[in-house]
Amino acid sequence: MPLLTLDSISLAFGMHPLLDQASLNIEAGERVCLLGRNGEGKSTLLKIVSGEVVPDGGKVRLDDGAVLAVLPQNLPSDDTRTAYEVVSGAFPEAGQLLAEFHTLTQSADESSLDRMMKVQERIEALDGWRLDQKVTAILAQYGIDPDQRLNTLSGGWQRRVLLAKALVGEPDILLLDEPTNHLDVPAIAWLEEALGAFRGAMLFVSHDRAFIRRMATRVVELDRGKLVSFAASYDRYLDLKEKALEEEERENALFDKRLKQEEAWIRQGIKARRTRNMGRVRALKAMREEHRQRRVRGGTATFAVEDAARSGKLVVEAVGAGFAYPDGTAIIRDMNLTVLRGDKIGLVGENGTGKTTLVRLLLGSLEPTQGTIRLGTNLEVAYFDQLRGELDLSLNALDNLSEGREFIDINGQSKHVLGYLQEFLFTPERARSPVRVFSGGERARLLLAKLFSKPANILVLDEPTNDLDVETLELLEEQLSEFAGTVIVISHDREFLDNVVTETVFLDGSGYVREYVGGYSDWRRQGGRFPAEATGARPDRHDKAAKSGKQNSGKGNVNSVAKGDQVAAGSQDGDASKPKPVKLSYKLKLELEQLPGQIEALEQDVASIQARISSADFYSGAAEEVAEVLEELEQKELKLEKVIERWMELEEQTLG
Repeated sequence: MPLLTLDSISLAFGMHPLLDQASLNIEAGERVCLLGRNGEGKSTLLKIVSGEVVPDGGKVRLDDGAVLAVLPQNLPSDDTRTAYEVVSGAFPEAGQLLAEFHTLTQSADESSLDRMMKVQERIEALDGWRLDQKVTAILAQYGIDPDQRLNTLSGGWQRRVLLAKALVGEPDILLLDEPTNHLDVPAIAWLEEALGAFRGAMLFVSHDRAFIRRMATRVVELDRGKLVSFAASYDRYLDLKEKALEEEERENALFDKRLKQEEAWIRQGIKARRTRNMGRVRALKAMREEHRQRRVRGGTATFAVEDAARSGKLVVEAVGAGFAYPDGTAIIRDMNLTVLRGDKIGLVGENGTGKTTLVRLLLGSLEPTQGTIRLGTNLEVAYFDQLRGELDLSLNALDNLSEGREFIDINGQSKHVLGYLQEFLFTPERARSPVRVFSGGERARLLLAKLFSKPANILVLDEPTNDLDVETLELLEEQLSEFAGTVIVISHDREFLDNVVTETVFLDGSGYVREYVGGYSDWRRQGGRFPAEATGARPDRHDKAAKSGKQNSGKGNVNSVAKGDQVAAGSQDGDASKPKPVKLSYKLKLELEQLPGQIEALEQDVASIQARISSADFYSGAAEEVAEVLEELEQKELKLEKVIERWMELEEQTLG
């Protein structure tokens, strides 16, 4: 029997059917990714499963005795509870008593002791001490200070506390809605590891393609009110979905052709109508109704960036630049960075490392407190704000964009504002709706529409991928790649960075800025690591990655590599001398000789497992067997990465 069953779920808001007889089964241990365009109703469906929203029709059935938990999408804004209080809240009565007892232990007055005894008695009656052990254990497992207040934690640590609360009750199924939004890469990596260790079933909504590839064993798409299941990996789903849409278009075309023929027949002359086949007439009426009821898949966004006049070749040059607060706290130190026209730069770093401060320095809106920053000429900047602060929530989409105009000029063409918004998938009715009722994805699309309606030769995008559906995200990637101007993007979306940027600028948290050729994966291959992954010491400021830049796609030319070396040298008091080669011991030399063979063997293992997963019947097997194979692939890939890193480390020592 399935762990969770959705049976003919229907829900409509006004005349718009959001869910139309949608059905789904989820088995124990499955990790199901729910995909769909913005506004299709994915979050609403999760709320129906959790019981927060009651559907108009249909039933939700959870297997007898099964426990369901939810990791909420939105983080609490001002929750003053301690981590212990939050996690123990998973057990309503016992958790409240445990939290109270935990607080009372900090007091020593007589009244507190009396209350403590009463609380203790009730806890024992509820078997609360066993629950206390579970709360304490999961807090320790996740490295969470039980007395830390939630409103003092970063978004990543808040998500960690909320996941601990969701999992402490050992649920059979976990619901997650965009769990990676607003998390930095280390927090996403931790979340992937924690969820990978969870053996229950998962139903999650995400547009983070790297996260989906890592987590999903099955993809279910919500499309025009229906749930369509693809028993396949994410990449296989993309292929199957494309073929399904082609087949749907072909069938619709044949149907429309038959309908046109029948309409021509019904309009024949009077003599023909006297001998009309009434069965055929009834069939035509049925065809008309079927055509009327057809829910046509919405179009794809078709936006383009409006180019301004070209900027000068030099966009910005920073020499020994830095910024510190009046109290002496340094955010950026000794930065040497040159941005040229056409560069596409991705800023990577943990939350709080100064990425936004760096952007403000580069754009001239913040004066450096150290060194110099020289701006180029003819700079036209368009800025995408991750907090959507450019939008007036009291106005509708039309007024937010038009600013009193009926027509706007886009790349030399005059377009009606409503027509322009339709390119961003806003119907005339939706364009006149107040922005405050928009979903996160709709607000992101509206901000993109506003951003791209203004001439610009520099695009600055702060977390542009949050809430965007995959189709819009891929179009944005395409437009940014073709944009002739300069792009500076802050993002924690690993695949987006790989697909867009040609240089990665890493902020290590201590104020130092280092430049690498290529995208996120190139940065990782060049030895890029976050501080949490290192031994705890401050990373060496000498950018050894610049030496291996020739291995990466990116710009891949001599000037680009030299540019990275210049940045590294600038943070080493002008000493760019090359370290002397190190003679390896016999043991290390033997290890280095054996590593290529190990790499080749592991690559063959990975290829073999991937071929097995790609077979058409792989996901039709038992869920346990599928999970084991996916786990084996993950372990092999991790081992391969470590062996390659070790080879690079030893090879670098011999080369100096």
